[in-house]
Amino acid sequence: MTARKAFPLRLDPALHDAVQRLADAELRSVNAEIEVLLREALARRGVKVARAEPQRRGRPPSADRLGGDSR
Repeated sequence: MTARKAFPLRLDPALHDAVQRLADAELRSVNAEIEVLLREALARRGVKVARAEPQRRGRPPSADRLGGDSR
């Protein structure tokens, strides 16, 4: 699992509402939308940020789907 940095963020209520509307339109959480906005802003300034491997979700593959012996 990739470690994530958590920190408190204080936003003006009107700014939070605007980000919430964007997030809702893109089917994202506010947190994910803020990450997207920050990455876009950094990219416009020429700052390259490495992307972490996304966390795998769902049920782990079974042995027969992996081609292993299911005895």
